[in-house]
Amino acid sequence: MKRKILWGLLLFYSCNVPQKQSKDFDNKDISRVITRITEVMVHDITSPPLAARFYSYTCLAGYEVLATNNDSLLSMHKVLNGYQAIPKDQNSKGCNIKLSALLAMLETAGRMQPSGYLIKNYEQQLLDSCKNAGLDEQVIEKSRQYAAAISDKVLAYAKADGYNKLSALPKYTPLGTEGTWYPTPPAFMQAVEPHFNKVRPFTLDAAAQFKPLPPVPFSKSTASEFYKIMQLNYKLVLDSAKRTIAAFWDCNPFAVQDNGHLMAGVKKISPGAHWLGITGIACANTNKTFEQSMLIYTAMSVGLADAFISCWDEKFRSNRIRPETAIRKYIDPTWVPLLQTPPFPEYTSGHSVASAAAATILTHYFGDNFSFTDSVEVSYGLAPRSFSSFQNAAIEAGNSRFYGGIHFMDAINNGREQGLKVGAWVLDKIDKGAAKIK
Repeated sequence: MKRKILWGLLLFYSCNVPQKQSKDFDNKDISRVITRITEVMVHDITSPPLAARFYSYTCLAGYEVLATNNDSLLSMHKVLNGYQAIPKDQNSKGCNIKLSALLAMLETAGRMQPSGYLIKNYEQQLLDSCKNAGLDEQVIEKSRQYAAAISDKVLAYAKADGYNKLSALPKYTPLGTEGTWYPTPPAFMQAVEPHFNKVRPFTLDAAAQFKPLPPVPFSKSTASEFYKIMQLNYKLVLDSAKRTIAAFWDCNPFAVQDNGHLMAGVKKISPGAHWLGITGIACANTNKTFEQSMLIYTAMSVGLADAFISCWDEKFRSNRIRPETAIRKYIDPTWVPLLQTPPFPEYTSGHSVASAAAATILTHYFGDNFSFTDSVEVSYGLAPRSFSSFQNAAIEAGNSRFYGGIHFMDAINNGREQGLKVGAWVLDKIDKGAAKIK
């Protein structure tokens, strides 16, 4: 009888003693996941538009885990083109929802990116850290299973965007006419993602929705407007400040250094990765909640993806020649730009479009005069720079392409207007379709 009473007391005690089944996560954990995903993109030499696509589905997976378990959030099915709502169910019972959100991001990125096995390594480190922190293994496993279920639905949505059909399209061939783009030295790389405008946009009605003003018409006449903008690049005096700005915003995923008999590749992050890094800095500086940060990251990545779709639509419509090609052919055959020319047409500037869209979205969430120090690329040998606002940073990012000698000024100015429109459109969609987290 005493033995039964003792076992009863033990059972009562074990069921009522608080179990260590919770572990808190914050905005820095989301930032760490983005950083790991970015490192894999650098490893894989992921192009700027494709990187933005990866980030979008990755962040969407994390956001949808939260949305299916938080009444203050709505599924993005009211925001994104062709996206079906994921119904709230009981599968998340017993999960650590924030952990599930992080795991859904890692699962999605790991299955989309070529070197996804590298992300799996970090995922295991995350799970091990949760175990070491005392999180119940059953909770961890349920969190992982739920994350995988949400990731499956997001990946099905990604598969339907048409990107997997682009490789079957005819290989891009330069037009070969005067004033149009063709590959540039030193590697003479083929055009990057020439059919990207055929990918389903996330929020845009069509890739050409915000078609910019036409570029300045090409002309060899020394009295033409084109010759004048070409002269601006050619006669630009590069002081140390301009050189620093150009290098800071270079963000060329794969530059090639020509060392005579040997060419060496230099890997860097993409423009989208740079702006998502700034997003992490802003969220950390303002102590945004995990939920607030996930919404902001999702809005940012979607905005960047649509910005690149919009920009690439124009690039391969106007097909304009790069300054390096034009100046060397019509003014000075020895002229070399400060930065290496990227392998795609000139108009509009991808940096200008993406940066303007990103700055518009960040300004919405953090305010007009948000001062910050951008230390995103310290690990790539670039000293931090401080800015008085996101738009101030975006304008500098656009101008950096002029200083670098890889864009004409109308591509920068009109690209900025294009990006501002994309950013405003994305915000309008999100504000109407997804709840604002206070």
